[in-house]
Amino acid sequence: MSFTPVIEQPEQMALPLAQPDLSEVFRRVFDRLRIKSPVVSIGAGFHPFAGLRSTINLRNGEVRARVSDVLAEASPVVLEALAEILLARIFRRRPSREARECYLAYTFRPVVRSRIDAARRERGSKRLLPARGRCYDLEEIFRRLNRRLFHDQLPMPRLGWSRKRSRTLLGHYDSGHATISVSRTLDSPSVPRYLAEYVVYHEMLHMRFPVERRGHRRVMHSREFREAEKKFPKYELACRQIKHFCA
Repeated sequence: MSFTPVIEQPEQMALPLAQPDLSEVFRRVFDRLRIKSPVVSIGAGFHPFAGLRSTINLRNGEVRARVSDVLAEASPVVLEALAEILLARIFRRRPSREARECYLAYTFRPVVRSRIDAARRERGSKRLLPARGRCYDLEEIFRRLNRRLFHDQLPMPRLGWSRKRSRTLLGHYDSGHATISVSRTLDSPSVPRYLAEYVVYHEMLHMRFPVERRGHRRVMHSREFREAEKKFPKYELACRQIKHFCA
């Protein structure tokens, strides 16, 4: 069954509404979806996650959901959209396009993104090794790339090597903590410098081209991102080396 959005009044005419009971929201959506499953009870509540995260599980006929309190100010229609997405996850349904678009549109609002980043900074932690490694200095690499390929337009984030070695996750940009982490596996004499530079450059592009919303999808690597990525001096060689390195 498709998600039916509630038509809200214009903001200037809306009156402050009491926060709806989250368990009731989930029960209402469960009934609307007509899920044929022997569910004894449904409970849901807000939880102070470090960011935008929600969980749901089904055990012994009991549904329990925890929703990030970043969404505590969301309207009932947004909470119902999220409830449909989470319930569809555990009952092997496909959430409606309307529910996904409604939820994504809300979470991409600038004020909501600011709350998400604030929650991640205040409640989460980012433990990194120093930027100066045994072989490569990430800050020096960043400054060099920023000058050559970004005209010194990117602000200096916190950079560091990961605490754990990984051949699958080579780099990560965290907008909430304003950090770039690189797998310490790359800090080795056997790894050519351009490979470490390419990973840093890729994460710098995430600073330059933030995640976009396209319909009900989150686009991590836009067309502009991919085009800019090809400007790396040894792009094709680096891509081949990355595939070989990860394998």
